[in-house]
Amino acid sequence: MQIKNKNKSRLPTEEEFALYVPNRINVEWKEDKDGLVTLIVPKFDGKVGKSFLKIIRKDNIFSANMDKLGSLVWKSCDGKNNVGDILKIVKKKFPKEKNINNRLYLFLQQLQNLNYITFS
Repeated sequence: MQIKNKNKSRLPTEEEFALYVPNRINVEWKEDKDGLVTLIVPKFDGKVGKSFLKIIRKDNIFSANMDKLGSLVWKSCDGKNNVGDILKIVKKKFPKEKNINNRLYLFLQQLQNLNYITFS
């Protein structure tokens, strides 16, 4: 699923996307002493998957560890900052990173595809 324009007929322009406000969905996460984020995500939501894991005695969660850039973006997806604000924050913190616009947009799309964030 790609990020769509609000009218759903085409992809948003970069200027339109900059106004979108990413909101974290109810995903458990923690931050370590260095500010790095780890998402705690269930492997299965359905009964079959949960039952299978119970049989093989495995936890129904996995941890997704984010790097410094991903952690900064995740913490900025607070429902207050729009994509343009987050881009400014990222550029200020990582001024030497290349293709930062595209990397941010792709990362946000990936978070949306995984149902970790939504846009308002």
